Amino acid sequence: MPRFVKWHPPLVLFTLLMTAATVVSLVGLVVDDRILVGSPIWFKPFKFGISLALYGATLAWMLTFTTRLRRTTWWAGTVVAVGGTAEMVIVVGQVLRGKQSHFNATTPFDAALFDIMGVTIASIWAMHALIAAALLRSRFTDRTTGLAIRLGLLLGLVGLALGVLMAGPTDVEGIIGAHTVGLPDGGPYLPVTGWSTAGGDLRVPHFVGIHALQVIPLLTLAFGRRANTRLVWVLTLSYAGLVTLALWQALRGQPVFRPDTTTLLALLGLAAATVAAAGWALRGRPVPTGSAKETVAA
Repeated sequence: MPRFVKWHPPLVLFTLLMTAATVVSLVGLVVDDRILVGSPIWFKPFKFGISLALYGATLAWMLTFTTRLRRTTWWAGTVVAVGGTAEMVIVVGQVLRGKQSHFNATTPFDAALFDIMGVTIASIWAMHALIAAALLRSRFTDRTTGLAIRLGLLLGLVGLALGVLMAGPTDVEGIIGAHTVGLPDGGPYLPVTGWSTAGGDLRVPHFVGIHALQVIPLLTLAFGRRANTRLVWVLTLSYAGLVTLALWQALRGQPVFRPDTTTLLALLGLAAATVAAAGWALRGRPVPTGSAKETVAA
């Protein structure tokens, strides 16, 4: 049996289901030419499948490091798997019905489905927070990897919470939220991501924030033996600055790849500060790293 299957079986199964849903959605994109809110109807489950598969696999791996509250975090991971599956079932089900899944309250049934999605997302957020708290109390043989996992989880928690900004007071013909700022949803969009090219898009900071879960540990691992805890803090604070910048840009109704001078200057300043701080962090003595699998009971 492959090692990854033993990480957290419910989350591993969830990851495989989301991978299968991604493949089905890709087929749907090819054979189904329906358009919903300005984009191919199978585009949303395709994106969700990829994102949820990455989320499930990463969380399953991180749970192997818990040395405290193991039973509690096992159940927390299971709730995440069930909640994420329920979310995807609703998204795909609404696609089959030809209906919008998010923000849709046009009928009592659609409103009930959206309410269920709200409950599943809130549950996932709470379980993510519980897992983060358990890993904050766990001890790692490799302090650098441990810090990267903890900070990635915490910043990912912020990214998840940013999704609340999309469920705003907008109420146009039963639609009670939006992700585009300054324009109605459904305008011109970027390929692959689907982000608006005409207005600000709140999905950008939401996406960037959530994937801190993968980015912070991966960037840390990329530095190999040179990585240390100072570098992890630099990477995390810089990434948090990027999330903040993406949110600020979106709230001003500005497309992500059409920044104005102010946004560009802020981005250049963040990049310069990151390079300088990383150089400072790397001047320290490299910290020996242990096996990514090793943990020490607290």
